Amino acid sequence: MKRALSNLRFAVAAVAAASLLLLAGHASAQQKLRVGKAQADAFSFLPVEIGIEHGFFKKYGVEVESSGFAGDAKLQQAIAADAVDIAIGSGPAMAFVAKGNPELGVAAMANQPLLLDLSVQKDGPIKTAADLKGHTVAISSPGSLPDLLVKGMLQAKKVPANEVKFAPQGADLDRYKSLIAGITDAAVVSNEFVPVMPKNVHVLMTASEVVPQFMRLCIATSSKAIKSKRDDLVKFVAAEMEAYRFAETHPDEAIKLAHEMTHTKPDDKRAGFIVHQAIEHKQLDPSLAIPQDRIQWMEDLFKTAGVIPKTLPVSELVDKSVRDDAAKQAGKK
Repeated sequence: MKRALSNLRFAVAAVAAASLLLLAGHASAQQKLRVGKAQADAFSFLPVEIGIEHGFFKKYGVEVESSGFAGDAKLQQAIAADAVDIAIGSGPAMAFVAKGNPELGVAAMANQPLLLDLSVQKDGPIKTAADLKGHTVAISSPGSLPDLLVKGMLQAKKVPANEVKFAPQGADLDRYKSLIAGITDAAVVSNEFVPVMPKNVHVLMTASEVVPQFMRLCIATSSKAIKSKRDDLVKFVAAEMEAYRFAETHPDEAIKLAHEMTHTKPDDKRAGFIVHQAIEHKQLDPSLAIPQDRIQWMEDLFKTAGVIPKTLPVSELVDKSVRDDAAKQAGKK
């Protein structure tokens, strides 16, 4: 293994649809693997719930134990403090790794649908990306997924980010409410709100179209977990591959489970909108292939946004062996 990998002790395996969540070892012989997740839309962690509900983790001998955290920052603190073995959060969590902590690294990238839009008031002054100059956009917090996403979109549209105002507004629902109330001129929100948006609000830019390179989620872990629980990581990824395939071929069951996860009623259109869009636009990749070009793009975006001081060679962030071994296991079952 390359010297950089031995220093950073990473294992990266990529996913293309929703996030990767929990894992554990053989229940009777090994300690459960502690997995933390950041808050996100229902689809982000749906494959993990499918893995639990339909016995995919049990099939591979993996037991799951999950905890929720209010955002990536707290999740990153948890992995750094050894409170969890695996941290599943948004793509920007990779920036935490890229800052050079030798004990932490990306365990997997979730190459899943980027279910975010930049929405505005229809009757407002913003008609194009260029019109965002001088106006306020609701984000989560500096360095968060919504913050980096809108900066990536502005970069793609050649609009200087320093000419746009950014207002931290919390979670998706908070940002959505700030836009509806006219507190902000635009907001980065989950596309789950599209089917319930009032007529005076519409989507100005869709992330998956403007910045298709943006990575939605990643899994960070520690060198300790990789050394002691690598077999469980492989089994977990293999089980997730099956869970992704299930979501793709059983959308009605995936939607039902999403309603249960979010405590919403069957007539709520949001879960169905997210699941069907992901399937119809072929945004799922059950093979969980590693998109190294997109990882490099993300690093460049982090540097441009001032989140990291410099980029690292992708070879220092990626070890395909976890994903590749998982694919071999999934192919045998």
